Amino acid sequence: MKLALFQMNVIWEDKDANLKKIKTLEFQIAGEKPDILILPEMFATGFSMNVKLVAEDLDGITVSFLRDFAKINNIWIVAGLVLKAKKDKGKNVAMVIDRNGDIAGIYTKIKLFSLQDEHIYHEAGISPVVLNIEGLRLSPFVCYDLRFPELFRRVARDVELIVVIASWPGLRQDHWDTLLKARAIENQLFVAGVNRVGEGGGLSFLGGSAIYDPLGNCLIRSEGREELLTHSIDRSFVREVRSRYPFLQDS
Repeated sequence: MKLALFQMNVIWEDKDANLKKIKTLEFQIAGEKPDILILPEMFATGFSMNVKLVAEDLDGITVSFLRDFAKINNIWIVAGLVLKAKKDKGKNVAMVIDRNGDIAGIYTKIKLFSLQDEHIYHEAGISPVVLNIEGLRLSPFVCYDLRFPELFRRVARDVELIVVIASWPGLRQDHWDTLLKARAIENQLFVAGVNRVGEGGGLSFLGGSAIYDPLGNCLIRSEGREELLTHSIDRSFVREVRSRYPFLQDS
């Protein structure tokens, strides 16, 4: 399974500009032929708490664009955006769209980032989501979730790949790098982390998008620039590692 991680310089609160950035990936996707395109948390707006501006319905501009893009380019997509919730709140979600442009699953971020009042503006999710993508079992998470290992352990035995999409500030870049690797090692699976770069909301973002294997080896990693990273993973390696080192059986 070939993954494409778009480490994106998100333009603050400008959906049109950010969707145009995704459109420009078509040539690279045609050449690389990845199976799954992964976009950062709130890729179309940046990590804005302006719910009236960023939140949308399932037939909104961002969702409609992603569905069309997936179908036209014959690719799965995991992408972060904000959906409308009750009482004028939003839901920070990771949406998974299949090659036909259909919504295969929606995960709502469970751990809301109180340091920036996300819990005031957003509705928290309840449980992780596990999806089957052409034989690969995947579970998506969002940014701050990464600090809570118990969430990942809940799905570890059922998946081969965990995807973490983020707007993780450069001030705590070392935490991002360390925790991605830790989640891969302790759960013996592949972890793909996709962070943004650039400036937004008064913060700087340094990227560090990467893929780690079930032994914690870094397969590919990006520095602080906008780019599309591609790398293939073999889900059978998860079974091999877990058979060789049956640590999960003791948890």
